[in-house]
Amino acid sequence: MTVKKIALFDLDHTLIPLDSDYAWGEFTTALGWTDAELFKQKNQEFYEHYKAGTLDIHAYIRFATAAVIREGATKSISAHADFMSAIIQKAIQPQALKLVKDHQAAGDTVIIVTATNAFVTRPIATAFGVEDLIAVDLVKDEAPGGTGWYTGEIAGVPSFREGKVTRVNQWLTDRGWSWETVHTTFYSDSINDVPLMEKADVAVATNPDPRLRTLAEQRGWRILELFS
Repeated sequence: MTVKKIALFDLDHTLIPLDSDYAWGEFTTALGWTDAELFKQKNQEFYEHYKAGTLDIHAYIRFATAAVIREGATKSISAHADFMSAIIQKAIQPQALKLVKDHQAAGDTVIIVTATNAFVTRPIATAFGVEDLIAVDLVKDEAPGGTGWYTGEIAGVPSFREGKVTRVNQWLTDRGWSWETVHTTFYSDSINDVPLMEKADVAVATNPDPRLRTLAEQRGWRILELFS
């Protein structure tokens, strides 16, 4: 029996050479949605915690979605389309797109697994031609008389650190599969993704941060320099 192959990709600094949530924050600040100095300072603090592996994901999501919640659906969706054109499309490099397409051409199922929220990342996954996205899902106010828009809270398990393993496991279970019945390859740049890298059959440290690079060298994981 042929084993189903699954290629899992982190997104930020793995498939694109930037942090999409950080860049989105800068983009909306340039639109005047936030106080530039205060937002930059807080955004940088959260980003440093992320790199250090100490991020409070719930606190970060409340911060990162505050402007979108304030501005509402229509303005936010329109702004994100402009963000895709101005920032993300230019950041999608041919070698990253080819890596994804090569897996798809080989018959592999490709999934982007990211700790960035789905509002920011769904259009990016689409730009890569990837249907399956596991991202931080956001609660919407669906109560009678509610806004129908985001509340700033996370729905379910956030796809962050160990949560990525949980979410991929649920994705497999929903399809009647298990870790034992598929072959998984996971590409990531971040020390935060070690739990899923250890769970995958093949771990590829892609543009790795210093801590992940050291660990990859110790574990004998492949190191891929996708970006120059």
